[in-house]
Amino acid sequence: MKLFLGVDGGQSGTTALIGDETGCVLGAGEAGPCNHAGAAEGRAKLERAVSESLAAAVERAGLDAATLQFEVACFGMSGGPDDKREILARILRAGRLIVTHDAATALAGATAAGLGIVTIAGTGSIAFGRGPEGRTARAGGWGYVFGDEGGAFDIARQALRAALRMEEGWGPPTSMRDSLLHATDSGNANQVLHRFYTPEWPRSRVATLAPLVDRAAADGDSVAIHILNGAAQDLAMLAASVRSQLWAPGELVEVAYIGGVFQSRMLRERFRTLVELEEGSRCGPPKCGPAEGALLEAYRAEGLNPDLTYRNR
Repeated sequence: MKLFLGVDGGQSGTTALIGDETGCVLGAGEAGPCNHAGAAEGRAKLERAVSESLAAAVERAGLDAATLQFEVACFGMSGGPDDKREILARILRAGRLIVTHDAATALAGATAAGLGIVTIAGTGSIAFGRGPEGRTARAGGWGYVFGDEGGAFDIARQALRAALRMEEGWGPPTSMRDSLLHATDSGNANQVLHRFYTPEWPRSRVATLAPLVDRAAADGDSVAIHILNGAAQDLAMLAASVRSQLWAPGELVEVAYIGGVFQSRMLRERFRTLVELEEGSRCGPPKCGPAEGALLEAYRAEGLNPDLTYRNR
């Protein structure tokens, strides 16, 4: 039996899928984030996350890890592929190893033919597209210091900034202040700020507070509504930038959205509205998830294009 592997390695978590040559997914496994590999700690984190997610998928598939070899293994990695190939090659055996960025594999699963635009908003954000002639383009994905507008970390950061301004008397009142204090067991917004600078609150954990903004907005908090509308606009602008690089005005383009940020109905609908203001743009959810996209890319590398099915669903 020929086996194929697809792995989505992101800032929020790692998912591995093992499939046979017919497109049947035999096993899936999940583990922690693995987005950085520059320092020794990051490399260890990457190796641990990939090894654990792969081991879980192997177990669920009922395969023998000692003799396991893949025809093709495809990894879509947040933070880029350049510093990860050597580490991944030590973890598994594959006839062909593909290591690319997570936006490319997300798009591979998001649309029927892997053409169009995908806007990803998880912990961070990026838009990536592939045009009808095979050319690709991206916008965003600069990391939390210089970019990631509209991502969950950015939304949570803006919520804390609003709480700090409220405490200091130069910002409007917002219910998000009390929500942040409760979620972090803090006495004031300044204490929340200092917690976020400690190892106990890495970016991925700060990002989990983004739903507090959505709940506040749903309750009518004007500051929270402003944050979500701004995030939706930033994400729509990323998609528009990619569109302008690959398609002529008015051409039909499929735009998909992926990531936990889009669980916010308010943000999602605002994003969809803004994207579809551009004539020819059609916006909707992805057909498949990022890990499924990585697995599909593994199949396509062998000239296969199966419809994915799940043995244990």
